[in-house]
Amino acid sequence: MAFELPPLPFETNALAEAGMCQETLELHHGKHHQAYVTALNGFVEKDASLQGKSLDEIVKATAATPGPVFNNAGQHWNHILFWQNLSAKGGHIPGKLAAKIDSDLGGVEKFKTAFKTAATTQFGSGWAWLVVGTDGKLAVTKTPNGSNPLATGEGHVLLALDVWEHSYYLDFRNRRPDYVQNFLDRLANYEYAEAQLLAA
Repeated sequence: MAFELPPLPFETNALAEAGMCQETLELHHGKHHQAYVTALNGFVEKDASLQGKSLDEIVKATAATPGPVFNNAGQHWNHILFWQNLSAKGGHIPGKLAAKIDSDLGGVEKFKTAFKTAATTQFGSGWAWLVVGTDGKLAVTKTPNGSNPLATGEGHVLLALDVWEHSYYLDFRNRRPDYVQNFLDRLANYEYAEAQLLAA
């Protein structure tokens, strides 16, 4: 069965007032993410060893030798999470997640500083992540290009932020720090992140 582009969990104009315009979402979801899905399906169709595997299995199987299959599978995996991590009513950190952030990361402000540092110091394209590590504690990390914590074994993802330029250039031009801050304060779906924490 071919991989498919998942629908957005909101309308393309839903995030405009929170700092992500309709054109950004139309291009990012409908063009960029769709291109990763289309390319991945092309690779799977030509490689019998990939056929019948889940997305997670393909990411793990190709992580050791990153190339076109890994890049497109990783980006598909990353974006599926990213769309869930956005909300027009984002920015509010619910109680259980806030308590975990306090105990593991020293409080919300320290978490936001660490996350912003990870996102803004990722050279070139990549991602910033909030994960539950293998030790059960929260950690902030980053990966280049299409890599992710599933590939690196760094833990279970709670929050993902795309820092490729196509995710923010129309709204913030070259101001990645402003995009990251806006995500943390207005767009981040911390309710989804808390649900992932409780399921981890």
